[in-house]
Amino acid sequence: MRHIQSWKRVNEVEAFEEITEDEIISLWNCFQASGLSGNEAWYAILTGIALDMAFEKGRNRARIDQ
Repeated sequence: MRHIQSWKRVNEVEAFEEITEDEIISLWNCFQASGLSGNEAWYAILTGIALDMAFEKGRNRARIDQ
């Protein structure tokens, strides 16, 4: 439960622009605490990072156009 609370606090305060190993481990622990297996948690993290990278340029372009 402690991991979930700390993750929510971090998530509300700042967006991750550069992900550290400690943040990944904390997120992995949070996912496991919510019922995912170790592999499922890892794949969820990788998917999130990949989506952030894939849509990062689109977000920046939308800000410039506005």
